[in-house]
Amino acid sequence: MQLKTIIAALEKFAPTGFAEPWDNVGLLAGDLAQDVSKTMLTVDYTAAVAQEAKSNRCDLVISYHPPIFHPLKRLTADSLVFDAIRRGVAIYSPHTALDATDRGTNDMLAEAIGLTERTALRPGTPQNSNYKLVAFVPAEHVQQVSAAIFAAGAGQIGRYSSCSFRSEGTGTFFGHEGTNPTIGRTGQLETVNEIRLETIVPSDRAADVIAALRKSHPYEEPAFDLNVLAYPPGQNLSLGTGRIGRMPPAARPAIFARIKRELELEHLLIAGPTEGSITTAAVCAGSGGQMLDDALRGGAQLYLSGEIRHHDALRAAAAGMTIVCTLHSNSERAVLKRLKKRLEETPGMPPIQISAVDHDPFAVM
Repeated sequence: MQLKTIIAALEKFAPTGFAEPWDNVGLLAGDLAQDVSKTMLTVDYTAAVAQEAKSNRCDLVISYHPPIFHPLKRLTADSLVFDAIRRGVAIYSPHTALDATDRGTNDMLAEAIGLTERTALRPGTPQNSNYKLVAFVPAEHVQQVSAAIFAAGAGQIGRYSSCSFRSEGTGTFFGHEGTNPTIGRTGQLETVNEIRLETIVPSDRAADVIAALRKSHPYEEPAFDLNVLAYPPGQNLSLGTGRIGRMPPAARPAIFARIKRELELEHLLIAGPTEGSITTAAVCAGSGGQMLDDALRGGAQLYLSGEIRHHDALRAAAAGMTIVCTLHSNSERAVLKRLKKRLEETPGMPPIQISAVDHDPFAVM
């Protein structure tokens, strides 16, 4: 299966438009046209994971944390990314896109606690994973151009295909020396009866659609716009950072035991009250300190995250909130099973395995 087909599957349930602005998600290394025979899932792309992927002949690694985060100034032979590129191994990172999406990392944590009603702790305004393509085509060529871009992946809305809107207008151009206009002559202003062709383009198909447009369009320089779409205000309120919600009354010790069982952990770090029952809780995968005030304002009696700073834990405990920390990546790793299952729903998906050597760098001894 080609890499671009796997990425299209990823985009369906973890659209990169859901990622935080500071994040670096998507394809970090690789060729969209390359074939993938086996995939490895991991939280961190470490030297041990790279060797495991090599031993298992995996040519795609989906690393939850992006191994390329800050801008790179050089890539040398001792770099894991350099080695992956040299061996033809593609690297993709979903990170905060997977956190924010429905049934993603934060929903996994919410279910680990037992939240029955939940919304985003901090609702986001994610970009849509679609573009709007607007192309200007001579009337007599609009059918061949539209057919080409539809075949390349444009025009899909739900279960409908070949969707577009077309309006008539007049285009003008002046061809300077060295041009060879399809219509009219060089050196004079031309007017042409054109069709404004509008359609939807999935972000992962944009490159193919634009290539098809250029190839099928009769002009040397076809005019087109490609605009990022946003979701309407108020839509997808469950999307965003963290989750907060209600649950049937449950004793704190029972919740601690449930978290251990669901996340397959032996130990938790707990601050604040350890007895009594709760009905409102919040979660945030990874580092949750930046969301603590949101959880407090929302009335959360318990807050589950990967890690919280010392003074934030003191402040929460003083407010009567129970803080539960798993260590950073332990709050994220369980989502890999969910990601594997969803990817395997795609027909023809090559074998997928979860890294056996990936683990949090800290251990409680």
